[in-house]
Order: sequence, then structure tokens, then C-alpha cells
Amino acid sequence: MNPLAPSVIDLAAVPAALSGIAVTPGDPAYQGLRSSRVRGGRPALVLRPRTAREVAEAVVFAGAQPVALSVRSGGHGFSGRSTNDGGIVIDLSAMNRIDVLDESARLVRIEPGASWGAVATALHPHGWAITSGDHGAVGVGGLATAGGIGLLGREQGLTIDRLRAADIVLADGRRLRVSADRHPELFWGIRGAGFTLGVVTAFEFTAGPVGLLGHARLVHDATDTAEFLQDWAAVAGSAPRDTTAFLAIGQPYGRKVIAQSTILVDSENPGVIRDRLQPFADLAPSLAQHVGLVDYSDVVAETGPSSSAYGEPVSRSGLLDRLTPAAARAAARLVTSGESYFFQLRAMGGAIADTDPAATAFAHRSAAFQVVAMGTEPDALDRYWEPLRSQLSGLYVSFETDTRPERLAEAFPPDTLARLVALKRRFDPRNLFRDNFSLAPVL
Repeated sequence: MNPLAPSVIDLAAVPAALSGIAVTPGDPAYQGLRSSRVRGGRPALVLRPRTAREVAEAVVFAGAQPVALSVRSGGHGFSGRSTNDGGIVIDLSAMNRIDVLDESARLVRIEPGASWGAVATALHPHGWAITSGDHGAVGVGGLATAGGIGLLGREQGLTIDRLRAADIVLADGRRLRVSADRHPELFWGIRGAGFTLGVVTAFEFTAGPVGLLGHARLVHDATDTAEFLQDWAAVAGSAPRDTTAFLAIGQPYGRKVIAQSTILVDSENPGVIRDRLQPFADLAPSLAQHVGLVDYSDVVAETGPSSSAYGEPVSRSGLLDRLTPAAARAAARLVTSGESYFFQLRAMGGAIADTDPAATAFAHRSAAFQVVAMGTEPDALDRYWEPLRSQLSGLYVSFETDTRPERLAEAFPPDTLARLVALKRRFDPRNLFRDNFSLAPVL
């Protein structure tokens, strides 16, 4: 739809209960709501529900309109858009409560519009944390329905592995509570593919105990890029579970490639921290380093790149069971091409691999690394990504902007995809929730 054309949404039919939360292009608040953090948009209507009941009303209304629906929590939305042109956006940012339900069990209830930085800050006085990626501005809703590969991942597992129950609004407006005992198949599905099944309005997580953490940023000369990547992967993949490392590489400086490791060690013992970090420090000539004891809330608040300086990003995402020499060479060619302004490896394994692949809709439990490359031109990026794709064992949906049907088979193995299709046919047969990875091609 042309965003400048008259809207085909029946604005007169907006329920009275939603009139106070509806924002249209003529409203003063519209400019601040029309776009996400990474993508521009011109929706015809933004709905900002404050309660699960209002979410249900918004979903039913959106389902009756002949336009696209986007659901936004934090607005990073790489895999989907978190916005659209001419459609409806349900913006969950007003639903941001964080409540401790059971102190002894470390059980926490979190609404989808809360940011992970706010969650880390709220849990810090209790000595708890929930592994949650590496950027504090990310919203809870998007990450906690896709996976969550975070800096405590090798110790705590994926974010979805901490989930014990959730409240969800379905496409027909029904509100359900799901858990291992209530609607267990739907609970299975929202842990890895929740974005295609409904709108989660509250998550109940078991937090993990966390004290002061060893935090390091090590900057290396990685000009011998393929060898450096292999060596880094060997160290990160064999580290104890208390240590999780992410590696980021930007565009080359002339012929020089600079790599930065962000490493989190769940220990405040200087000797343990030194032992964990030394193998990383020995990888290549050091250009800079910073090591200290920090709270998890400080790490999440400060860590993570901003993509806004590069406009709307093109992103490719994958999973590697191991970084083979062929994969390292392909990644090195990608990095040195200059077509990716941000390349990252995230160490997985550890507790992530403990979960049965069939236990959640995130089935790629054998993956040792998640890899992502961001650029500005899809054809240019793909020219260097395709040789790496042949080495991948799967796809992580949160960072992939190519949502064509063929990507579904990479994101979800056959048995997993079949279970998701059955859930989709039962709970969203009209495919209302299609803004991220649409299951329409296999329905």
C-alpha cells in the first residue's frame, strides 16, 4: 500500500476501549512511534495497549482489517520490521512491569515492553540475572519468543530456557496461560517461534543467581583473519561454562582487521578471571584491553552496537556446529571484503546444549556458535555470505532480514517445522502473525 494514499483501515470501527491508545499520522505522538529503532515506517495506525485485555481488543480489530500487522516490544526487529507502511502496529512499550513473584524460587514476571537493561537493573538488588543478549535497549517480547543468545548463555542456557510460564493473546483474541502443564504444545512453540503464534503479554522466568562478574574487552590485530577466527573459536568453544565470549569485527582499516572480544566470567575471584581470560589474550597481538569486576546490569546497559548510523540494515544470520577451516576462510573473505560493517560470533554450547532439541521450537542445540553479518546492500553482502552459508547448521531468526520461504527450512528442522505448522493451523489459520517469518508457504 502507498503510505500516502488514504488508509483502507476502518478507523471509525476502532473499539471505544482502544480510542485512548490509538495514534494516527495526524497525532503529535506519531513521529516518535511510526518507525522502529532500525527501520523507517509509516503505519496508518499505532495501538499502544496497557493491559492484556487491550492487547486482545487490538488483535481482534487488526485481524478484521485488510492490512499488515506488526508487533513491537523494543523495536530492534531485525528479522521482522516492528513497523510497516500503511498497516497497523501494536506497540507494547507501555506494558513494561517487572515483578518478583517468588523470592525463594527467583520467579519473576516481566511484561513484553520492558527492556532487558531495565530487567537487569531491577534484578540486581536481589543478586539475580536472566541471560538476555548484549544490548540493554532490546525489548523482552521479541527476544524471549525467539531464543536469546546472551553473555550468560553458556552458564544459564538460552533466555527461553529460563521461561516457566507465559500469558498469550491468540489471533482470535483469546487469552491463554501456557506452561509445561497448561497448553504444553503452545508453550513449546512460543519458545523459539512465539512471534508467529500470538502476542505474549507476560513472561514468567526463573532468574539465576549472579554476583560480581569478570568483564573483559580485548582488542586484537586480526589481520590474519582466518587463522585468528579459528583460534578464537577453539578458545571460546572450550572455555568453562562460567565463561561466555562474543567476537565483533568491523570494516577493515586499510589492510588491518581489528577484532574485539567481549568476555563475561561468572566469578569475582581474580585468579579464576585471569585463568579464563589468558587464552584469549594470547590469541594475537593486543591493541587494547579493559578488565574489571562489574554488575550484570552494567554489562547489558553498555554493551552492543547501534545500527542506526547505517540506515536500514541488511543482516544475515546462521548457526555453526563448529568453525571449520572452510568456514573460517569464508568468514575471513566476508570480513576483508568490507561489505559487512559488523560481523559477530557468539559462543554457544554449555548449558544451551543441555536442553533436548525437541523440548523447544529452538531446535539447534548442537550449535557451538551463532554468526551474524550486517551490511547495507543485500546483493553485495550475499556474494560473500553464500560461501559461508554452506557451512551452517541452521539459522537464528532474530538477526535474519531475509525472510523468504527457503529460510524456514534453515530456521526450523523438518520435525520442528511440522509441529509449528500444526500449531499455526490451530491457533492462527489466517496467518495474522506473519510480519517476521511467515509460515504461509507451508500451511
